[in-house]
Amino acid sequence: MTLSARISLFFKGVAMGGADVVPGVSGGTIAFITGIYEELLETLSGLNLGLLKTLRKEGFSAVWSKLNGGFLLTLFAGIFTSLISLAIGVEYVLEHHPILLWSFFFGLIVASVWLMGKQVAKWDLSTILSLIIGSVVAYFITTITPTSGSETWWYILISGAVAITAMILPGISGSFILLLMGMYSTVLGALSDSVKSATAGAWAELAVSGKIIILFMVGCLAGLILFSKGLNWLYKSYRNVTIAVLTGFLIGSLNKIYPWKNVLETYIKHPGTDKEEIIPIVVENVSPYKFSELGLGDHLLGLSIGCALLGVLVIVVLDRFSPKEKG
Repeated sequence: MTLSARISLFFKGVAMGGADVVPGVSGGTIAFITGIYEELLETLSGLNLGLLKTLRKEGFSAVWSKLNGGFLLTLFAGIFTSLISLAIGVEYVLEHHPILLWSFFFGLIVASVWLMGKQVAKWDLSTILSLIIGSVVAYFITTITPTSGSETWWYILISGAVAITAMILPGISGSFILLLMGMYSTVLGALSDSVKSATAGAWAELAVSGKIIILFMVGCLAGLILFSKGLNWLYKSYRNVTIAVLTGFLIGSLNKIYPWKNVLETYIKHPGTDKEEIIPIVVENVSPYKFSELGLGDHLLGLSIGCALLGVLVIVVLDRFSPKEKG
């Protein structure tokens, strides 16, 4: 891999990590539109215990080559860099400018529907039905009421395994799955706290947040090993149907990303502590003007349209300059 290719792959990882931080947006979508999705699936499906046997018999270099280590290291370095650097920033933007952020991602996902849909070589009854099924499933997921979650070690492991499975599926947001499991604020908070603790030299606090991150990453690794082989097989054996389903996932996910929402019901997580947080559990989509009429704030329609168009432009540029998936 040339230096320029490695730098390009690193920033694709940064984009994937940035998408994965936001509930409703999938890093798998970014992988697809930047032309690395097929290689990512193929590489992840190679994660298995057989690598230990290769290590004993042939050494580390053989494992590294078989694992496509350079690809994984560069990509995940970008993802991790993005997660660490954006955790604090995304928390701020979601809190203070949610409509503009959701508008940007709404435009990004709408354009991604077009981009993924055109990868289907032939639209027929099976692919159309697959599109509809994917849309319905993703929409249903966005309507599920979040739980209060748990911070026990086994629940963090399970959360990591389930979330990473969603993160490599275009249209299914790993962050939103964490939100449903009641773990989004826990994991994002641990990332944010780790950065703050490390900067301040608060090592005791870093150990607490670091433990959550390590358990979550172990769960992610387990999820990748268990899930990636099956998805890779589906992608290779039933490519058109698989892409149609994934395109449907994107369409269904738009319900979650729609910018103007009215919160109908909430619950309080960690009440009475310094981690107390109000979590929306039942929301409804409303028109921009009704949003203002309800006293929920300025609808920012003009800026929102601009942000959505910016999201569309990002996809158009990526499609123009990124390598294409093999069809």
